[in-house]
Amino acid sequence: MTSLSGKTALVTGGNRGIGLAVVKALAEAGATVHFTARSAANIAAAQRELGPIVATGHHANMTDRTAMTTVLEYGFDILINNAGVIGPIGRMLDVSPEDWAMNIETNLIAAFHATQTAMAHMVARGGGTIVNLSSGAAHRPMEGWSAYCCGKAGLAMLTRAIHEEYAPQGIRVFGFAPGVVDTDMQGSIRTSGINPVSKIPRENLAPTHEPAKAIAWLCTPAADTLAGQEIDVRNPDLRAQVGLRALE
Repeated sequence: MTSLSGKTALVTGGNRGIGLAVVKALAEAGATVHFTARSAANIAAAQRELGPIVATGHHANMTDRTAMTTVLEYGFDILINNAGVIGPIGRMLDVSPEDWAMNIETNLIAAFHATQTAMAHMVARGGGTIVNLSSGAAHRPMEGWSAYCCGKAGLAMLTRAIHEEYAPQGIRVFGFAPGVVDTDMQGSIRTSGINPVSKIPRENLAPTHEPAKAIAWLCTPAADTLAGQEIDVRNPDLRAQVGLRALE
């Protein structure tokens, strides 16, 4: 994979799961990596997990626009909009409008704010890369996930809008669906017992390093022809280009 040496990257929600794996993958590719987390304790735990890998943690909730603006004013070449929530899980008559709105605030509006702030710096410098963590749920409804599906569908359209408006100014943007991965979010989904995804045995879930490797690859010029698209980690051509094992 092409080196990311000399590039700076921010991974939102980078203290665990896919986010932490992306921090590792970007750092191993040579980027200077920063990440956000909701608490100082989460940052410390992530840095223990990273071991000798150096990454700078920032205490900032995605929905706290003041805190996120402060982080993003650093100016990054790469933004990974990874932070997100699955809840509320429940059929529409069983969830509150407030919880539903908070999902959209986190998964869509906060990602827009992070993108808008980061992209101003990217455009001024001649370009940059944005990867939005998408989902198969962006393209089809799933029982009990109305807020999540709607938020991810909006994020998929945001990816297309960014490409439409700013590709000529050097902005490379991708929507990336990581598949069904062994994370804490999947633990919450299994506990809910709602829809077929909750029935998938943990041993059948993908490891976090697979989507992380693909995301790092998207940050290189090798992925230029895919800019503006929604990409799924299960795509066999993508997996071959990234160097991931073929799926059975």
